[in-house]
Amino acid sequence: MTTAVSRDTGHPARTEWPPLLQRVVRTIRARHLFEPGRHLLVAVSGGPDSMALLSLLNRLKPSWRLTLTVVHYNYGLRGAESDGDQACVEDLCRRWNLPLFVERLDVGSRPRGASLQAAARELRYEAMMKRALVCGADRIALGHTAEDQAETVLLWMLRGAGLTGASGMPPCRNHLFVRPLYDTRRADVLAYLRDAGVPFRWDSSNEKPMYLRNRIRHEIMPVLEKVVPSAVGALCRLADLCMEDDRYLEKHVVALCEGKITRLPDGRKAVERSFFKSLPHAIQRRLVRNLCKEFDVLRRPPGLKQVDALIRAVDGFAPFAVVRMASVEVTVDKDRLCVGPLESEKGSCALSAVRTASVALPVPGTVVWPETGDRIATYRIRKDDLSSFVGNRTKIVVDAGRISEPLIVRSWRRGDRFCPFGMGGRSKKLQDLFTDLKVPVRERRRVPIVEAPEGIVWVVGYRQDDRWSVDEETEWCVVLSVQEHLEGS
Repeated sequence: MTTAVSRDTGHPARTEWPPLLQRVVRTIRARHLFEPGRHLLVAVSGGPDSMALLSLLNRLKPSWRLTLTVVHYNYGLRGAESDGDQACVEDLCRRWNLPLFVERLDVGSRPRGASLQAAARELRYEAMMKRALVCGADRIALGHTAEDQAETVLLWMLRGAGLTGASGMPPCRNHLFVRPLYDTRRADVLAYLRDAGVPFRWDSSNEKPMYLRNRIRHEIMPVLEKVVPSAVGALCRLADLCMEDDRYLEKHVVALCEGKITRLPDGRKAVERSFFKSLPHAIQRRLVRNLCKEFDVLRRPPGLKQVDALIRAVDGFAPFAVVRMASVEVTVDKDRLCVGPLESEKGSCALSAVRTASVALPVPGTVVWPETGDRIATYRIRKDDLSSFVGNRTKIVVDAGRISEPLIVRSWRRGDRFCPFGMGGRSKKLQDLFTDLKVPVRERRRVPIVEAPEGIVWVVGYRQDDRWSVDEETEWCVVLSVQEHLEGS
């Protein structure tokens, strides 16, 4: 089912901005989602929220000098209905002269234990990151509304989540994914679509009660809004408050654990048992969740019962214990607890099946490498200002004139070669470097690699490529640094 097609496909002047666009611009500015002049990859499913988002950004495009690229994913799960969604998006992009990429994603080969929705989400996010890299987009715009946030908060509350779950969805994730409709109500979206004559499609799967989110949307939220008309706004405010507290506590955990977490030769991470037992219970839970999430196939944190079972094992008198959480195994001996992936063929296969896409690294700019949570940053500096610079495993400097953009951060690929320092310009297989350094095979694809169009720039935390080194002819430099998640390895 679609609405009528708008006859106005032009770009209104700012004085003609509808109230909803003004509200969206306030969200963009207040939550620092993006600035004028950016290139946005807009994910459009054909549903009302994403179609409204595309329309609003298209109106904003001239005055904000935006470049828009549209991407649509067709899973083929609803047959003709899925094809109809695709046709609706294609028609609108043709009329508005917007570049569109349509991709088909196969969720049939999802990892063992992953739900259809979780697998589709993982595939979609990975595909979006790849597409953003290819087309040079600075941000990926998603159409989630205030109702989506309220439903997410309620969903996690019903699962007994803590502050992290109650924070819901962030307005900006990893400095890449942004949600301009974050503060917008769904009723306002539908009213805008009706007034603007923008077509959209209804997804029949959103009505099926087999999915918990649908039951929350159609059964629980209407009751809550009858009792408390401002329920959606209240849940969104709760999310904002929890998000702020959660970020503060995460920083506190990093500070407390600095120098206390070590990476073992086999890739696992270890914490001294005596130090762990000295931490407040709330910090123990966060530390366990963060470490287990790092090694989980789908980056899922463990449940409360599993976390508390582990803490009881650490606090107890048993000299040895093993706690398994999905694809993660934690061993506790008399001196320490060690966290790593399950030592099983299935676990290893599942782990190798989930790969992180390449991530664009702007200069200057910062990205978070999803595989490890490491924050990689870049900035330009004149060579004359480098007098006090000391390179190390967490910071390097390269000649800005020898490399071009875009820089990307990606995983290791078989056949990768680079020219490490000390080899007189000779190249070396990255696989051989990992072997020499005794980096476990299962850890190699987690290591972030910064690459320019000319070649590998930095095997982050290990080696810099010598070809782009600073010399007497260098004028401008690019400094690259990494801040490891839960520093201490």
